[in-house]
Amino acid sequence: TVELIYILRILVACICGMVIGYERKNRLKEAGIRTHCLVACGAALMMILSKYGFSDIPLDFNGIKGADPSRIASQVVSGVGFLGAGMIFVHKNTISGLTTAAGMWATAGIGMAIGAGMYITGIVVTGIVVVVVQVVLHCNIKWMKVLRLKVVSIYDVDEIDYQKHITDRFNENGISVHDIAIRKAGKDSARNYKITVEIPDSVNEEEILSLIDYNAKISAKL
Repeated sequence: TVELIYILRILVACICGMVIGYERKNRLKEAGIRTHCLVACGAALMMILSKYGFSDIPLDFNGIKGADPSRIASQVVSGVGFLGAGMIFVHKNTISGLTTAAGMWATAGIGMAIGAGMYITGIVVTGIVVVVVQVVLHCNIKWMKVLRLKVVSIYDVDEIDYQKHITDRFNENGISVHDIAIRKAGKDSARNYKITVEIPDSVNEEEILSLIDYNAKISAKL
């Protein structure tokens, strides 16, 4: 009977992992249903093993067990963190995979909670992860929108009123100018510009550079 309860916990953890993985699969992410199911299943198993697998260890003369079985459960957190690191990619100042990695870490926590017998907590957190975090926060909520800011550096500009000229060109193409810093270039009347802009998703960096008649580069806003 006890073993059946353990199996039930693992099955419930698998279902919760599949629910989270299904949402990730629909968004074509690196980790899908099988990965999240395995993470939740393994975490639940390790939690059950950690909590109940060492019940036969005898107590010492102080009434304390000679081993600390909770160490097994604690290693799940760091182990899944290592697995999640494989989901993170960096390309051209853009980081992808962070949400999927965090989702796997949360899935492991859900599996551990269910493995410990906390069914309601695990199922409720699954709903929070899927409905609130992955669905609601993916909606285009204006006040939660993260600004896509870049710094456009333009060198050796000798044109008079270039600030107004480039600002107008940016605005015409839907690029909002947030800040402009101007410094002398060190020769004649030439100046260097550093312009902080907000780039809409429909505009790429190559299109921005095509609007500039001088040597320029684009970097991330730190």
